[in-house]
Amino acid sequence: MNLTLRQLHLFTALARFKSITAVARHFHVTQPTVSMQMKELAESVGLPLYEVIGKAVYLTPAGLELETTARAMLAELEAFQQRIDDIKGFRRGKLTVAVVSTAEYFVPRLLGDFCAKYPEVEIALEVLNRNGVIQRLEHNLDDLYIMSKPPANLDVEARAFMTNSLQVVAPAEHPLTQRKRIKHTELARYPFILRERGSGTRLACDSHFESLGFEPTVRLELGSNEAIKQAVQGGMGLAVLSEHALNAGSATDGLQILNVQSFPIHANWYTVRPNGKRPSPVAADFWRYLNVDLKKGR
Repeated sequence: MNLTLRQLHLFTALARFKSITAVARHFHVTQPTVSMQMKELAESVGLPLYEVIGKAVYLTPAGLELETTARAMLAELEAFQQRIDDIKGFRRGKLTVAVVSTAEYFVPRLLGDFCAKYPEVEIALEVLNRNGVIQRLEHNLDDLYIMSKPPANLDVEARAFMTNSLQVVAPAEHPLTQRKRIKHTELARYPFILRERGSGTRLACDSHFESLGFEPTVRLELGSNEAIKQAVQGGMGLAVLSEHALNAGSATDGLQILNVQSFPIHANWYTVRPNGKRPSPVAADFWRYLNVDLKKGR
């Protein structure tokens, strides 16, 4: 079986973009060039690797197997190149990080600080909901994952590196904002706008509410912190949001944190990676930066 690195790069991109046109655009080549390379790759494997239905590309079982293998091979080759650069005294390469959506409020700043230290490092950041991040974790697509609740059903190494306090918020003109102390039972009179089920914030909320023996009236579930802020500002209900989302500048105008008994919910942000994963030098540096250097700097 004769497979070239060029073919593997093109194929993994095809698996990601699901479009010959998008792959050609990404690599600045023609569509016939991509199609020819994919045809030669399929002939080398001896089985069809994908099929086109409508305008979308769908991988066959053989294609799915090749995608997993190709990603592992390319990741190992990238790590090897970084180790060689490390021996030469360089620190450069690519760092891929997948984070849940609430982490987008602080991770870019952390990446910026890290890149100031290592200007030759290329960063790829994926911002997804929790299920999307876990799917990438299951397929080992990234160097590092950041979430507020690591999956219990996967064999991973997870370390808490930053606090993630969750607060009850209301519109600034809400009557509860005038109260200095609020019992959580008083919240039963008001509807809530919460993150979607399965998100880290929602899991923490549900667990905390259950421990209090309190069941909120959920008026609306949304998959975006910004959408929840807008809904609260519009008077649709109360919400429970991460302080990181609340500290994101002018977008929080019109909101106020309520002083509710048994709040805030004290949670953490975690760095996560598959157990046994051999990190590249750059990935190892970023892991150490978050779990050691960042904590020392506090």
